Amino acid sequence: VGGHSLLFIQLYHHYQSVFNFDNHTLSIAPFLQQPTILQHSQLLQTVILDNVKTTQWHTLHINEGIASFAQERIFLDEQVRFSSDIAIYNELSALQIVQGSLSLNLLLQAFRYVLNKHEVLRTSLIFNNDNSSLKQCITDIHKTFTITMNQTFENENELQDIIYQTTINPNLFDLSTGQVFYAEVVKRQIPLTENKNEFITNSDVLLIAFHHAAFDRSSDSIFFNDLCLAYNTNAISIEEDDESLQYIDYSVHERLIDMTKSHEFWYLQLEGYNLEHPLSLPVDRHRSTNGHRSSSAFTTQISFDNEISQLFLDYASIRHVTPFQLGLSILYAFLFKLTHGEDDLCISCLNANRYKPELQNIMGMFVSTLPYRIELDPHWSFDELVKHVQEKCLSILEHSHYPLQHILANLHINQSNISFLETMYDFITISPHNDELSLNGASFKEVSFEQSFEVAKFDFMLAFIHNPILGNNRLSFRLTCSHDLFDDITVRNTGQRLEYCLQQLFSLNEIVNRIDTWFTSISKLDIILPEETQEMENIIFCRQSHIING
Repeated sequence: VGGHSLLFIQLYHHYQSVFNFDNHTLSIAPFLQQPTILQHSQLLQTVILDNVKTTQWHTLHINEGIASFAQERIFLDEQVRFSSDIAIYNELSALQIVQGSLSLNLLLQAFRYVLNKHEVLRTSLIFNNDNSSLKQCITDIHKTFTITMNQTFENENELQDIIYQTTINPNLFDLSTGQVFYAEVVKRQIPLTENKNEFITNSDVLLIAFHHAAFDRSSDSIFFNDLCLAYNTNAISIEEDDESLQYIDYSVHERLIDMTKSHEFWYLQLEGYNLEHPLSLPVDRHRSTNGHRSSSAFTTQISFDNEISQLFLDYASIRHVTPFQLGLSILYAFLFKLTHGEDDLCISCLNANRYKPELQNIMGMFVSTLPYRIELDPHWSFDELVKHVQEKCLSILEHSHYPLQHILANLHINQSNISFLETMYDFITISPHNDELSLNGASFKEVSFEQSFEVAKFDFMLAFIHNPILGNNRLSFRLTCSHDLFDDITVRNTGQRLEYCLQQLFSLNEIVNRIDTWFTSISKLDIILPEETQEMENIIFCRQSHIING
């Protein structure tokens, strides 16, 4: 089947739908450990023979209920860790029309259609101080939803500034009233009075934003598929489908899951770990005593050529690991070197957490943030490290539904001072359909954001990005670090050191001192850059010459 983690999870969910079993009956782990189609058929045969049927989740026909664990986490994180001056959970897409035009009236109609269908996009979140609970309520705000049109731009710099200001605008949403979706048309060099209420034309930009409490990365394709369908078919309203599962239903169902085994699993995962001890990263300053976070970030992004990209993917495929697992292994090896040999490493990773087939087509916030701890042996080869990381990831998959709040509560700690929550890892695979958005003949391109526009949700975040549609530079990584702790030059330096690590593991370039992933200890990985080594040699040589001459 290969090493593509996202496709693998989609395949597993397809199996669940066809053979009617849940992850408790047969988890995803054996499918990843036995990755051939023949082995999969043998695993599925056990489900058929045992005749075990899953319990499907159905709609509860409710308009009010307790918030999901994921909504709780986002809501409280925004309230506790960050100031109210800058938004950190505005999820924004900027689409520029490159061909054709759009009817503003039809677009508004399509937006209202989608908001009507996906109730989470019009759901309020209200905190009850009496019992310290977060409640969600479905509203009818979609009936009065409007598209904002009050800005124009003349050049790329002005457009980028509009995008940035929208991304950090703390007043863009109002969770208490259900305003979690926003759309704006930014016109290029056209007076506001001209065609204002009729068409969106070439070079105009459509800004679409969601609050993260109502939206995750997997929701993206669901939203745009429904938007295209609504616009292209001139859909006015959907038929009443009282049986469709909504996000609010999921929020109730997830709290009824028996989490006893997961409770024990996560307790053992973190037993003996010093949760308040931060990683010894090369920070330039320490956080202020009041714990204030500016959300300002420095970012560096490095792309790899076709050779390294292909060798990375080949390594994952041959060893039956996912790109996510391979990228995580690289990060562990790098952190081991960067922290001067710290071998008990715990960081956070993002999990899609759509663990039942019926959750695949629902919009909402499902992503879980979970601790990934590994007690690393410096004598391991890189291959051995990868094997341990794979086992760790597979064990976590079966318990990824367990909320972070429970993990912290079981350890009697709060979210504000946990070291592993400040170092984050993610692996992003760009969908080949991302550039194919078309509304009735009008086509778009996504406007790329300047790196300086990043906000820092964490102290140190590494995201690998795999874009399979690119002929070259298919693999890259983006390192985002908090300005509160790091200077720009430190972030760029750290990015170059990580790039050098990947070159040692995957490059065929004779200039690079490549290590043998099977035999060589990970302690032999070098994060001293070649130019730094040369500079040190020059200093030593000059010093020796001076002594001899003296």
